[in-house]
Amino acid sequence: MEPAKMDIDAQQDTSQISVYRAIWRWHFYAGLLILPAVLNLAITGSLYLFKDEINNNFFSYRYNISLADKRLEPQAIVQNAVNALPGSTATAYRSPPSETRSAIVTVKHEGVSTLVFVDPYNGKILDQVRADQEFNYVVKRIHSWAYFGDWMNKLIEISGGFTMVLVVTGIYLWWPRHQSGGILSIRGNPSRRVFWRDLHAVTGAFAGVLIFFLALSGMPWTGVWGSNFSKWANERNLGYPVQLWDDVPKSAKVSDDLLSNVGWTVERAPVPLSVTDRAGAQQPVGLNLIVRQAKAAGISEGFEVALPTDPAGVYSAAIYPDDVSGQRMIHFDQYSGKPLVDLSYAQYPVFGKTIEWGISVHQGQEYGRINQLAMLGTCLVLILMSVAGVNMWWKRRPARSLGVPPKPHSRSVYTWLWVIAAIFSVMFPLSGLAILVMIAVDQILIRLIRQIQQLA
Repeated sequence: MEPAKMDIDAQQDTSQISVYRAIWRWHFYAGLLILPAVLNLAITGSLYLFKDEINNNFFSYRYNISLADKRLEPQAIVQNAVNALPGSTATAYRSPPSETRSAIVTVKHEGVSTLVFVDPYNGKILDQVRADQEFNYVVKRIHSWAYFGDWMNKLIEISGGFTMVLVVTGIYLWWPRHQSGGILSIRGNPSRRVFWRDLHAVTGAFAGVLIFFLALSGMPWTGVWGSNFSKWANERNLGYPVQLWDDVPKSAKVSDDLLSNVGWTVERAPVPLSVTDRAGAQQPVGLNLIVRQAKAAGISEGFEVALPTDPAGVYSAAIYPDDVSGQRMIHFDQYSGKPLVDLSYAQYPVFGKTIEWGISVHQGQEYGRINQLAMLGTCLVLILMSVAGVNMWWKRRPARSLGVPPKPHSRSVYTWLWVIAAIFSVMFPLSGLAILVMIAVDQILIRLIRQIQQLA
């Protein structure tokens, strides 16, 4: 081989090694930083996938009832719930989803919302629980770290972006480079580092697409990216069809202020106002009529009706079932019973439909048991990969050292990392900013170590 050719090959090898080391360090730092968040998301996500099964088995006394001859009118059910908590006011009614399921009334007393479970046949109070203490609600709040403050919730958002980075960098590190082991097979035994390395890499490579999907489809819920993304979509008529509100007066409230379960696409949609006369002599048509109207309009059983809270308020009937095609929301004038806005999934723009579909699949709902088990499997893989990653790192880590992967030979490789991180920052600001900080800290540490070595 000619000397010039050998020099070129050596430079290419050095460059490839530098890229590999830089990405390995990036992967290492990101994985170590978000490990607690990933474990939390995977464990609580696994629980939330089975929210219906949990309710049916552990809280069946709230939800399951015996079939009887005739149901009470909705207003009578609501009144029984209010009587159970003297001084309370009803804010919402959820119709029974089947003949052997309870009705749920949300009442508010001294600023605290309580769910009251009522037998729709005899009006018996089955149970009551504060809305913020209901089991699946608690799991959902822990899932997002919302209990621990706004900054902790932002860390979950950063973790979502980092997870996508980990998938991409992980596949790069796993990609075959003239080796056969550790690509499709797992070598060694649990006492050896290579076993945990292969377990981490192979499971990640096979589940990478689903892990990336979970991270991406979870982003619409986030506080910074999700809120700005929703605003961006609605300003361009990509979210809910704004023209449906053109001919009705609108309040300052949005759908998310009234309904306990509302789709991402319409959560920021304005709530219309009821038409009132100046004398104020009008009387509301009542919940019974609104429930009949909602059923006549084709809303599936199990829908929720938010009750008007002031003279200009509306009745808002909505359902967001497992199958996104059944999503529906109707706002009724409280005095005439006339539908003011009637919005179904079929009316969403393609963009809104795609987001709702992604969220439904993320929650294991859209395709039944197969969907549920696929998402559960992905959560379990995340837990397994986290355990394998920690074991791999611990076995490689030198004594009294963090065990950071070796630094790149060439510092120029960081230029490309800066560019990639900058682009990612535009797409996912919080995550991208965290990556930029991570790269900067890494370079500062490398320079400090080099200076210390020179002084020594």
